Amino acid sequence: MAIHNAADNSFKLIFNDHRLFADFLRDFIHIDVLKDVKPEDIEDMRERFIPLFEESRDADTVKRINLKGAPPFFVIAILEHESKVNFRSCFKMLLYISLVLTEWEKDAEKRTPGSSLRKGFKYPPVLPMILYDGKGTWTAQRNFFERTHLNTVFEKYIPKFEYEVINLNDYSEEEIMRFGGALSYIFLIDKIRNSREKERINRLPDDYVERLRLQIPDDMIKLLTDVTLSLLDKSGHNRNEAEAVAAIIEKAEGKEYGGMFEAAIESLREEREEAWADGRAEGHAEGQTEGREEERAYVLGLLDQGLSVEEIKQHLKQRTESK
Repeated sequence: MAIHNAADNSFKLIFNDHRLFADFLRDFIHIDVLKDVKPEDIEDMRERFIPLFEESRDADTVKRINLKGAPPFFVIAILEHESKVNFRSCFKMLLYISLVLTEWEKDAEKRTPGSSLRKGFKYPPVLPMILYDGKGTWTAQRNFFERTHLNTVFEKYIPKFEYEVINLNDYSEEEIMRFGGALSYIFLIDKIRNSREKERINRLPDDYVERLRLQIPDDMIKLLTDVTLSLLDKSGHNRNEAEAVAAIIEKAEGKEYGGMFEAAIESLREEREEAWADGRAEGHAEGQTEGREEERAYVLGLLDQGLSVEEIKQHLKQRTESK
């Protein structure tokens, strides 16, 4: 079943950004070893495997995870967003896993001929997962064993691997917001199914929005804006509506400072610039960068303490006056 639409392209952009993919693994897959995954540990293998399929799978991805001090493993991630559940998923995963292990063996043979024939040769683990954002419950079998005729008769001869399903329908908006960061914002946008639901974004808590703006790196703004516009286009929003929603994160780039946190930080930045002009600032660009990071860390620390918006505003005011 070939898939070509805005949702595919959006999630392809997400999976291609290893910062977001690392967050995805840490937040949604509860395996201890994944808690330590960093963006630099992730190697994209998509172009090596996806072209081997007879159909184009725009949002499918294969990643190699290279953790320090541990053997590498692979992650196969597939997006299923159609309203109809894809019951072929078990077999598709079996094909992907076979391709990954075959390539692993070929690479080992290139490095050391005959190595795969030795008793001590090991294959890497493969984590297969499906990210499902379609309507309703995922009802397809997750274990290939269940998809096979006479499975109890031939039980020991049938592959029994199981793939993980991350069904976004199972997560409330509150649960997604607790994850925080850019990925939570994207999944909230994905929950907007049509233009009548756009008010969901306007009802987001102030604390969440302000934390989001502070957490998103400057070099991720365009990516998230593109994803927002693409997903809202899928949901039937017109361009003006989509751009209004995207402005939530665009403000983080410094185009507007509508929120109280941005205003306070902008005030601090202007004070530093005035001090620089008066010859009282030192450290040049390096010092300016350190100051920005210090301010971001300060506000995030207040949020982590559970302070209200008004309490944080007061802290920022006192901090500004004390400089």
